[in-house]
Amino acid sequence: MSDFDIIVIGAGPGGYVAAIRASQLGLKTAIIERESVGGVCLNWGCIPSKALLRNAEVLNLIHSADKYGITFDNLSYDFGVAIDRSREVVNKLTSGVEYLLKKNNVEHISGSAVFETSNSLTITTESGEARSITGDNILIATGARQREIPSMPIDHSIVMNSRDALDSKTIPNRVLIVGGGATGAEFAHIYNSYGSNVTIVELEDRIVPNEDKEISQVLTKSFTDNGINLFSSSSVDSIETNADFAIVNIDKNGEKSKIECDRVLVAVGVQANTDNLGLEDIGLETDRGFIPVDGNMNTSIPNIFAIGDVTGKMLLAHVASAQGVTAIEHIAGLNPPELDYSIMPRAIYCEPQIASFGLTEEQAKDQGIDINIGKFPFSASGKAIALDKTDGIVKLVVDQEIGEIIGAHMIGSEVTELLAELSMTKMLEGTTTELGWLVHPHPTISEIIKEAALDTTGEAIHI
Repeated sequence: MSDFDIIVIGAGPGGYVAAIRASQLGLKTAIIERESVGGVCLNWGCIPSKALLRNAEVLNLIHSADKYGITFDNLSYDFGVAIDRSREVVNKLTSGVEYLLKKNNVEHISGSAVFETSNSLTITTESGEARSITGDNILIATGARQREIPSMPIDHSIVMNSRDALDSKTIPNRVLIVGGGATGAEFAHIYNSYGSNVTIVELEDRIVPNEDKEISQVLTKSFTDNGINLFSSSSVDSIETNADFAIVNIDKNGEKSKIECDRVLVAVGVQANTDNLGLEDIGLETDRGFIPVDGNMNTSIPNIFAIGDVTGKMLLAHVASAQGVTAIEHIAGLNPPELDYSIMPRAIYCEPQIASFGLTEEQAKDQGIDINIGKFPFSASGKAIALDKTDGIVKLVVDQEIGEIIGAHMIGSEVTELLAELSMTKMLEGTTTELGWLVHPHPTISEIIKEAALDTTGEAIHI
């Protein structure tokens, strides 16, 4: 008999959720983690960055206080205190996860795991002690880390990754961010709010290139209006570092230039944490380091499953959690619905925020789908005007024949909190007709969704 019904390797948002769900279903469960529970998301990603973004929000509100008839002298702010606060938030949540594992009788084992066979692992602690355990099923949830790029070597001082940035208590006067995706956009907003001269270098022709083009255009205008410098269609050839600054060599469509800055934040490229697991010894298939899985999260070995960033499917914490539940319920003999990655929600928490799912307008047209587009601007919302948060739009991409939402794309204040209404409508096979019928409270930002739905058939009232 095995020691456990299920062993989970990695206690990030996928792993710990999977372990708790396994215990709820009566499976004897162990979880192995070599660092802190919560993984990168809770410790060095989603959570601490959101705490810093809240600090940026407060600071920006103070800077605009004169609009509200509030004036003051001798404003001071300390980014080190903001970092300390973010670590307090992290510590509170990691303690909460540890409590949940204990409450659900999940055995938490600290150490690094290596496969001996498809059913057995050797776990080595920091002190070098080794322990072997066996499991009927093993779930790999080891996540991913930033990939090393030869032209941009990280020295963790002048040239940083996001983890370094979340631990640094100083604000650079001049910072260059490589990558205009979610991480780059969020840090650009934080640093800009604290007075840094920020430059973003993005390889694609626009920032947040995975989002709808119109959403990208709104963010571009907001960033440039706030003094953020953008270099799109540009690559970094090399970085020259000195004691206190760096010179970044940039190529924009063959035109070479140099930018001097105090810090470089590299926010591109990830690789799966599959090295040193012994996967090759048991014959587990990988693809460029990531682990291919089927709809039940099964790998090429029947009793081994993988979830989260290590699969390379969608590198999002909530996707990892959903995959974890799917894998465990399948192991337990239930029949969980297959995950639909095409409608997984995406969120970026800079200001203005971005939230989306499904096809962009361009993608729908490329697929030959007849569509209607519904749009409504924040500038026409009474609540947004009252809040002085008028940058943004809600844009719906809708099947022309039946009114089904095939894409939702939003940019504006707190739109990440609005996306669930649209996701629920999509899941229940609702249409823009139902969204247009639904009475929303007034005045709220959520009314923008109703108006955008009405606009798909030219029936919006307030524009």
